[in-house]
Amino acid sequence: MAYDAGPVFQDADAKMKKAAPDPWAVAVETWASEAGAVAALSTVVDPEAFRRCVAALADCRGRILTTGCGTSAAAAKKIAHSLCCIERPAAFLSPSDAVHGGLGLVQPGDVVIAISKGGGTRELLNLVPACKTKLAFLIAVTENPDSPLARVADLLLRVKVEREADPFNMLATASTLAVIAVFDAVCIALMHVTGYTREQFAVIHPGGAVGERLLDPSKDQVSKPL
Repeated sequence: MAYDAGPVFQDADAKMKKAAPDPWAVAVETWASEAGAVAALSTVVDPEAFRRCVAALADCRGRILTTGCGTSAAAAKKIAHSLCCIERPAAFLSPSDAVHGGLGLVQPGDVVIAISKGGGTRELLNLVPACKTKLAFLIAVTENPDSPLARVADLLLRVKVEREADPFNMLATASTLAVIAVFDAVCIALMHVTGYTREQFAVIHPGGAVGERLLDPSKDQVSKPL
């Protein structure tokens, strides 16, 4: 037997559907909001903190470990992969696994990049004592410079957006893209600092369309030397 919501709820549902904006208009507004957040990074991110972050990753002779929870974890995994693509050995450290022995991965000289929008994520704060004891360099990526994570970090890389793209200003959208964009810029800067070459990239990325372009320069007409 089908559930009958009743005329009151049906009327309310019909009004909500009628009032809903056009999906394409929502898409355009979302892209504009997120693009604006990324464009504003040049006025939000501290240049000296950015330079110190690049230097720390360039000079790291151990591993680079990224960590975060929820959507920040998705960003952390992408950042770790991008760093590997430019020969900066990196891996994602699951906060839940870390406190059950996974912190053995952290060694002296490693760099740990902890991403937390508010800077108070308990799962990340639980990792701090071991990181400090094991002499890892901790980079906090957060919008709140007064947060617990920011206060204990060796380096604060503040990334903040005016608002998220959703109507509630709560869904991690623009803020996640901003963090990823910052570390895309970090990776490009590292390519210049380390003198990363196309030949190096070809060794580790032989697959897919990118691999074809790397292994056969005649197929790539848009690349330029660093």
